[in-house]
Amino acid sequence: MRIQPSALSVQLLSSRAELGRTAGRDIADAIRKAIADQGTARVVFAAAPSQSETLESLQAASDIDWSRVDAFHMDEYVGLATGAPERFALWLRRNLFDRLPFRSVQLIDPGADPDREAARYAELLAQGPIDVVVLGIGVNGHVAFNDPPVADFADPLLVKVVELDEDCRRQQVDDDCFTRIEDVPTRAVTLTVPALLSGRRLFCVVPGASKAAAVRATLAEPVSTAWPSTALRQHPDCTLYLEPASASRLEASR
Repeated sequence: MRIQPSALSVQLLSSRAELGRTAGRDIADAIRKAIADQGTARVVFAAAPSQSETLESLQAASDIDWSRVDAFHMDEYVGLATGAPERFALWLRRNLFDRLPFRSVQLIDPGADPDREAARYAELLAQGPIDVVVLGIGVNGHVAFNDPPVADFADPLLVKVVELDEDCRRQQVDDDCFTRIEDVPTRAVTLTVPALLSGRRLFCVVPGASKAAAVRATLAEPVSTAWPSTALRQHPDCTLYLEPASASRLEASR
């Protein structure tokens, strides 16, 4: 396989557990550096089972003054009840936000007016630079909820309301987040591709065989919205963390 020229750094770890430990360590280092350089850190987190090991590792990191960290999350379903367990805000609260003493946690709550919420959240993001973005890649190459039909590499917005494509919605069932595809919402509020790429450092954590095709495309396909994750190759400081299953299409192509 011919890898397209890119500034993207790739780390292939020996296991999913090692991937989580390594990514968590590197993210912790980046947060410490931001605090040391400027006194605070602004961090965006993805909510997905693929991030569990990394977030566990990050919580175990020492010498981080979490009272100097402002936390954001990158997408949320439209149409779920406030207390619905499938909401990404609740997933992040259970797995990270309620476990650490952050200075602030900014949650997306689409409510009855998701467009208004998108504008409100964009204002929060625009109040300062984003230091760290912790993200994954979807089976269709989405980053956040920027699926191929709605991804825009020159999007003028930081946050927008989008329609979710079927591949994205099916992934939520395959990840055991929903029982049936009929239960998966059809819309979401998401940070846009430019919003994600505005982060000073990006850490893209991608375990699992189901992501192998998307990983191959991320590294080998032309940079385009056909595979939104190819935009990561345009960022000056992005690291992609893989393990044998998620990298299996790369090995097969050598």
